[in-house]
Amino acid sequence: MGHEPITDRAGTLSRRRFTLGAVGATLSGLAGCITRGEDSGLEGAISIDGSNTVFPHGAVVAEEFQWRNNRVEISVQGSGTGAGFQRFCEGETDIQNASREILEGDDDNEAVLCEENGIEYVGLETALDGIAVFVHPDNDLVDCLTVEELEAIWESGSDVDTWSDVRDEWPDEEIELYGRDPASGTFDYFTEALTGEVGNIRSDYSASADTNVIVRGVRGAQYALGFGGAGYYYENEDDLKLLAVDNGDGCVKPSRETVESEEYQPLTRPLYSYFRADAFDRDVVRSFARFFFEEVDGEATDADVVEDDETLTWTQWAARRVGFYGIPDEQVEASSEKLEDAIAEVTE
Repeated sequence: MGHEPITDRAGTLSRRRFTLGAVGATLSGLAGCITRGEDSGLEGAISIDGSNTVFPHGAVVAEEFQWRNNRVEISVQGSGTGAGFQRFCEGETDIQNASREILEGDDDNEAVLCEENGIEYVGLETALDGIAVFVHPDNDLVDCLTVEELEAIWESGSDVDTWSDVRDEWPDEEIELYGRDPASGTFDYFTEALTGEVGNIRSDYSASADTNVIVRGVRGAQYALGFGGAGYYYENEDDLKLLAVDNGDGCVKPSRETVESEEYQPLTRPLYSYFRADAFDRDVVRSFARFFFEEVDGEATDADVVEDDETLTWTQWAARRVGFYGIPDEQVEASSEKLEDAIAEVTE
């Protein structure tokens, strides 16, 4: 089975080969199908699991790395941030993609689970995402909601049932609510950003582990409201209406400019890749981890991804390629330095 990565080579695959709709899919065994690409001499296997939101980013980085190292096998799965951390902290995977930081609180303490199993790790910011708030395209009532209005709608014990409960001038139409389930890192970030407390959310909304289900719910009801990663909106922008969010400085929609500048607040969030420290004993894992922060080559240029006179690393390029946003250059440097320090602790 022939294969080429997501760049601009002749006969390439679509730039949306690994779209945000591919949640739950897997690249397991893909490397065994490669009959083209570059034989660098590097070989070995790497296992990745975690956030189904972050899955497309990890898949694209893995795909590009495998093209340049076609004897490497990388399996990429999207079991969810919570489920992925359970596997990671039990030593079942090398890398954990996460849409939030590892939990260190009193409840569901993932960091303690890792410690109990002797798993040391380093967590690196590798992409940015904006959590989008969206409605049905025929909803002409609203273009922007304040953070206070969003909190009133979503918080636990909310008495907001209709659009008129949000603003008096709006009609008495019931708001059908769709969002991520409590196992999702998106859920954790969204609830904390709006209410100041992870998990502070009303119980009578339609919760799903799959943002595509949320999208279908919102586009099926004129007065529905939902939230999910901004990339999912842009994959379905003909079927949804994107709302701006007013954090006190005016209404702002998530876009490359507003997320990468962190103007879109409070719903701009970092995405993470966690690496098991003991896996750095293997050259293949060290090389793959460093690949995230290496500059892209000439085959990765794309008018939709790379601006004029702009130099991107693979993690920035892949983020934009699948509908996320690139971390700032200073964060690239910080993550790369943090990675090298972690590798040094294992290998020196």
